[in-house]
Amino acid sequence: MRGRRISITCDECSVHKISKFKSLNDSELDRINYHKSCTAYKKGQILFHEDTRPLGVFCINAGKLKVYKTGDDGKDQIIQIAKSGDLLGYRAMISEDLYPVTAEALEEVKVCFIPKSEFMKLIDESHDFVMMLLKDACQELGDMTGMMTTLAQKSVRERLAVTLLMLKRVYEADTPEGEEIEINLTREDLANIVGTATETVIRLLHDFKEEELIRTSGRKIMVLEPERLVKVGNIY
Repeated sequence: MRGRRISITCDECSVHKISKFKSLNDSELDRINYHKSCTAYKKGQILFHEDTRPLGVFCINAGKLKVYKTGDDGKDQIIQIAKSGDLLGYRAMISEDLYPVTAEALEEVKVCFIPKSEFMKLIDESHDFVMMLLKDACQELGDMTGMMTTLAQKSVRERLAVTLLMLKRVYEADTPEGEEIEINLTREDLANIVGTATETVIRLLHDFKEEELIRTSGRKIMVLEPERLVKVGNIY
Protein backbone atom coordinates (compact mmCIF):
# COMPACT_ATOMS: atom_id res chain seq x y z
CA MET A 1 0.00 0.00 0.00
CA ARG A 2 1.39 3.36 -1.01
CA GLY A 3 0.77 6.64 0.72
CA ARG A 4 -0.03 10.05 -0.72
CA ARG A 5 2.87 12.32 -1.64
CA ILE A 6 2.91 15.63 0.25
CA SER A 7 5.25 18.60 0.62
CA ILE A 8 7.01 19.40 3.91
CA THR A 9 10.06 21.66 4.00
CA CYS A 10 12.62 21.21 6.76
CA ASP A 11 12.62 24.89 7.73
CA GLU A 12 8.84 24.78 8.25
CA CYS A 13 8.80 21.37 9.98
CA SER A 14 6.89 21.54 13.27
CA VAL A 15 9.08 18.87 14.91
CA HIS A 16 12.50 19.91 13.60
CA LYS A 17 13.62 21.18 17.02
CA ILE A 18 12.96 17.78 18.64
CA SER A 19 14.08 15.58 15.74
CA LYS A 20 17.48 13.94 15.27
CA PHE A 21 18.23 16.54 12.59
CA LYS A 22 18.17 19.52 14.95
CA SER A 23 21.99 19.56 15.13
CA LEU A 24 22.44 20.03 11.36
CA ASN A 25 23.75 23.30 9.97
CA ASP A 26 21.88 25.19 7.23
CA SER A 27 23.87 23.61 4.40
CA GLU A 28 23.31 20.06 5.67
CA LEU A 29 19.63 20.74 6.25
CA ASP A 30 19.22 22.19 2.76
CA ARG A 31 20.77 19.05 1.26
CA ILE A 32 18.41 16.79 3.21
CA ASN A 33 15.47 18.96 2.22
CA TYR A 34 16.42 18.65 -1.46
CA HIS A 35 16.77 14.86 -1.48
CA LYS A 36 13.98 13.76 0.88
CA SER A 37 10.45 12.79 -0.11
CA CYS A 38 7.38 13.15 2.11
CA THR A 39 4.32 10.93 2.27
CA ALA A 40 1.02 10.77 4.17
CA TYR A 41 -0.02 7.27 5.22
CA LYS A 42 -3.48 6.19 6.32
CA LYS A 43 -4.16 4.05 9.37
CA GLY A 44 -3.04 0.47 8.74
CA GLN A 45 -0.58 1.29 5.96
CA ILE A 46 2.96 -0.07 6.29
CA LEU A 47 6.14 2.03 6.15
CA PHE A 48 8.42 -0.99 6.03
CA HIS A 49 8.19 -4.72 6.61
CA GLU A 50 10.26 -6.99 8.82
CA ASP A 51 13.08 -8.80 6.96
CA THR A 52 13.28 -6.27 4.10
CA ARG A 53 16.38 -4.27 3.24
CA PRO A 54 16.58 -0.61 4.34
CA LEU A 55 16.81 1.93 1.54
CA GLY A 56 16.77 4.96 3.81
CA VAL A 57 15.36 6.33 7.06
CA PHE A 58 11.96 7.68 8.07
CA CYS A 59 11.46 10.85 10.12
CA ILE A 60 7.94 11.17 11.55
CA ASN A 61 6.46 14.62 11.07
CA ALA A 62 3.02 13.88 12.56
CA GLY A 63 1.06 10.93 13.90
CA LYS A 64 1.93 7.63 15.57
CA LEU A 65 3.01 4.20 14.38
CA LYS A 66 3.35 0.82 16.01
CA VAL A 67 6.67 -0.93 15.58
CA TYR A 68 6.35 -4.67 16.07
CA LYS A 69 7.97 -8.05 15.55
CA THR A 70 5.98 -11.10 14.48
CA GLY A 71 6.72 -14.30 16.38
CA ASP A 72 6.89 -17.85 15.04
CA ASP A 73 3.31 -18.34 16.26
CA GLY A 74 2.13 -15.43 14.11
CA LYS A 75 1.47 -13.14 17.08
CA ASP A 76 2.79 -9.59 17.09
CA GLN A 77 4.87 -8.14 19.92
CA ILE A 78 4.74 -4.36 19.81
CA ILE A 79 8.19 -3.00 20.61
CA GLN A 80 7.54 0.73 20.32
CA ILE A 81 4.88 3.33 19.71
CA ALA A 82 6.72 5.83 17.51
CA LYS A 83 5.60 9.46 17.55
CA SER A 84 6.32 12.75 15.78
CA GLY A 85 10.02 13.61 15.85
CA ASP A 86 11.16 9.97 15.99
CA LEU A 87 13.55 8.52 13.42
CA LEU A 88 12.96 4.95 12.23
CA GLY A 89 15.17 2.53 10.34
CA TYR A 90 18.62 3.97 10.92
CA ARG A 91 20.03 1.20 13.13
CA ALA A 92 19.32 -1.55 10.59
CA MET A 93 20.74 0.60 7.81
CA ILE A 94 23.96 1.49 9.63
CA SER A 95 24.53 -2.14 10.65
CA GLU A 96 23.66 -3.28 7.09
CA ASP A 97 21.00 -5.64 8.44
CA LEU A 98 17.44 -6.28 7.34
CA TYR A 99 14.68 -4.50 9.21
CA PRO A 100 14.07 -6.58 12.37
CA VAL A 101 10.57 -5.11 12.76
CA THR A 102 7.53 -3.81 10.87
CA ALA A 103 6.26 -0.21 11.17
CA GLU A 104 2.52 0.37 10.69
CA ALA A 105 0.48 3.58 10.95
CA LEU A 106 -1.89 3.73 13.93
CA GLU A 107 -3.55 6.85 12.52
CA GLU A 108 -2.86 9.19 9.63
CA VAL A 109 0.86 9.92 9.73
CA LYS A 110 3.14 12.23 7.77
CA VAL A 111 6.63 10.89 7.18
CA CYS A 112 9.76 12.18 5.45
CA PHE A 113 12.02 9.59 3.79
CA ILE A 114 15.76 10.32 3.51
CA PRO A 115 17.66 8.05 1.08
CA LYS A 116 20.50 5.92 2.41
CA SER A 117 23.17 7.72 0.37
CA GLU A 118 22.33 11.13 1.84
CA PHE A 119 21.95 9.81 5.37
CA MET A 120 25.34 8.09 5.24
CA LYS A 121 26.94 11.33 4.00
CA LEU A 122 25.66 13.04 7.15
CA ILE A 123 27.22 10.32 9.29
CA ASP A 124 30.55 10.77 7.50
CA GLU A 125 30.53 14.57 7.77
CA SER A 126 28.72 15.59 10.97
CA HIS A 127 30.20 14.67 14.35
CA ASP A 128 27.28 16.29 16.22
CA PHE A 129 24.78 14.24 14.23
CA VAL A 130 26.64 10.99 14.94
CA MET A 131 26.71 11.78 18.66
CA MET A 132 22.97 12.48 18.58
CA LEU A 133 22.32 9.08 16.97
CA LEU A 134 24.63 7.32 19.43
CA LYS A 135 22.88 8.92 22.39
CA ASP A 136 19.49 7.94 20.97
CA ALA A 137 20.58 4.35 20.30
CA CYS A 138 21.90 4.01 23.86
CA GLN A 139 18.65 5.41 25.26
CA GLU A 140 16.57 2.97 23.23
CA LEU A 141 18.81 0.07 24.28
CA GLY A 142 18.17 1.02 27.89
CA ASP A 143 14.43 1.22 27.24
CA MET A 144 14.48 -2.21 25.57
CA THR A 145 16.37 -3.70 28.51
CA GLY A 146 13.80 -2.24 30.87
CA MET A 147 10.95 -3.63 28.78
CA MET A 148 12.49 -7.11 28.72
CA THR A 149 12.90 -7.01 32.49
CA THR A 150 9.29 -5.86 32.89
CA LEU A 151 7.95 -8.65 30.68
CA ALA A 152 10.03 -11.28 32.43
CA GLN A 153 9.61 -10.32 36.08
CA LYS A 154 6.30 -8.50 36.54
CA SER A 155 2.75 -9.82 36.67
CA VAL A 156 0.31 -8.94 33.88
CA ARG A 157 -1.41 -6.40 36.15
CA GLU A 158 1.93 -4.74 36.87
CA ARG A 159 2.91 -4.79 33.18
CA LEU A 160 -0.36 -3.12 32.18
CA ALA A 161 0.17 -0.36 34.75
CA VAL A 162 3.72 0.26 33.47
CA THR A 163 2.49 0.24 29.86
CA LEU A 164 -0.26 2.78 30.54
CA LEU A 165 2.24 5.14 32.16
CA MET A 166 4.60 4.75 29.20
CA LEU A 167 1.79 5.40 26.72
CA LYS A 168 0.67 8.44 28.69
CA ARG A 169 4.11 9.97 28.08
CA VAL A 170 3.99 9.08 24.38
CA TYR A 171 0.56 10.61 23.81
CA GLU A 172 1.35 13.61 26.01
CA ALA A 173 3.96 14.74 23.46
CA ASP A 174 1.26 15.38 20.82
CA THR A 175 -1.45 16.68 23.17
CA PRO A 176 -1.96 20.47 23.27
CA GLU A 177 -1.25 22.00 26.66
CA GLY A 178 -4.32 22.04 28.87
CA GLU A 179 -6.11 19.21 27.05
CA GLU A 180 -6.69 15.78 28.55
CA ILE A 181 -4.24 13.08 27.45
CA GLU A 182 -6.06 10.28 25.62
CA ILE A 183 -4.38 6.94 24.92
CA ASN A 184 -6.00 5.83 21.67
CA LEU A 185 -5.17 2.17 21.01
CA THR A 186 -7.17 -0.94 20.29
CA ARG A 187 -7.32 -3.46 23.11
CA GLU A 188 -5.51 -5.93 20.84
CA ASP A 189 -2.60 -3.52 20.31
CA LEU A 190 -2.46 -2.83 24.03
CA ALA A 191 -2.35 -6.57 24.70
CA ASN A 192 0.47 -6.92 22.15
CA ILE A 193 2.52 -4.38 24.10
CA VAL A 194 1.82 -5.95 27.48
CA GLY A 195 2.38 -9.47 26.15
CA THR A 196 -0.91 -11.09 27.11
CA ALA A 197 -4.34 -12.01 25.75
CA THR A 198 -6.78 -9.29 24.69
CA GLU A 199 -9.40 -10.69 27.09
CA THR A 200 -6.99 -10.30 30.00
CA VAL A 201 -6.33 -6.65 29.14
CA ILE A 202 -10.08 -5.96 28.92
CA ARG A 203 -10.64 -7.53 32.35
CA LEU A 204 -7.76 -5.64 33.97
CA LEU A 205 -8.85 -2.32 32.44
CA HIS A 206 -12.27 -2.92 33.98
CA ASP A 207 -10.57 -3.48 37.34
CA PHE A 208 -8.55 -0.27 36.93
CA LYS A 209 -11.76 1.62 36.16
CA GLU A 210 -13.42 0.19 39.27
CA GLU A 211 -10.40 1.34 41.29
CA GLU A 212 -10.69 4.81 39.65
CA LEU A 213 -7.16 4.59 38.27
CA ILE A 214 -8.34 5.26 34.72
CA ARG A 215 -11.37 6.42 32.75
CA THR A 216 -12.38 5.15 29.31
CA SER A 217 -14.44 6.54 26.45
CA GLY A 218 -14.82 3.98 23.69
CA ARG A 219 -11.32 2.67 23.14
CA LYS A 220 -9.68 5.82 24.53
CA ILE A 221 -8.04 5.56 27.96
CA MET A 222 -7.38 8.47 30.31
CA VAL A 223 -5.02 7.97 33.26
CA LEU A 224 -6.55 9.55 36.38
CA GLU A 225 -4.09 8.51 39.08
CA PRO A 226 -0.54 8.12 37.69
CA GLU A 227 0.99 8.03 41.18
CA ARG A 228 -1.18 5.09 42.15
CA LEU A 229 -0.38 3.33 38.86
CA VAL A 230 3.30 3.68 39.74
CA LYS A 231 2.58 1.72 42.92
CA VAL A 232 0.50 -0.87 41.04
CA GLY A 233 3.38 -1.35 38.61
CA ASN A 234 5.92 -1.67 41.45
CA ILE A 235 8.09 1.00 39.83
CA TYR A 236 10.93 2.22 42.01
